[in-house]
Amino acid sequence: MSELVRFTVSIEQPLFEQLENLVESSEYANRSEFIRDLIRSKVVAQEWQTDKVLLGTISILYDHHARGLSERLIHHQHHFCGSVMATTHVHLDEHLCAEMIMVRGRGKEISALVDRLGREKGVYHSSLAAGTTGDAVVQSEHGSGAHHKH
Repeated sequence: MSELVRFTVSIEQPLFEQLENLVESSEYANRSEFIRDLIRSKVVAQEWQTDKVLLGTISILYDHHARGLSERLIHHQHHFCGSVMATTHVHLDEHLCAEMIMVRGRGKEISALVDRLGREKGVYHSSLAAGTTGDAVVQSEHGSGAHHKH
């Protein structure tokens, strides 16, 4: 881990009180941990605006009795420009299924896959948990010259 840096931040009193309330109501041990996670989240969000290879987990909820839906969902995954790393399929009841699909690829391509899956008739919900390979976060924690092996 890199050396810790201390710095001063000036914010308005009402905003500081909101920060304190957020930290207090969360599981964070202190304000510093909370702010570090806010920064990491912003780094990930910025990476999704670039052409970098990223990670994501797509969650879909669907009726597996919808005619041909399972085959179409598999087709979309097979023709995804990135790579599907893992898929978990769960039967929630006799009609309802959930899938979590971990993917690696360019942000725009992953987002397009989420949209294609979500537009299929019989899919009730689709969402993306946007992730990162961690390179930017690791470099920020270990110095800009650090290399992270996957």
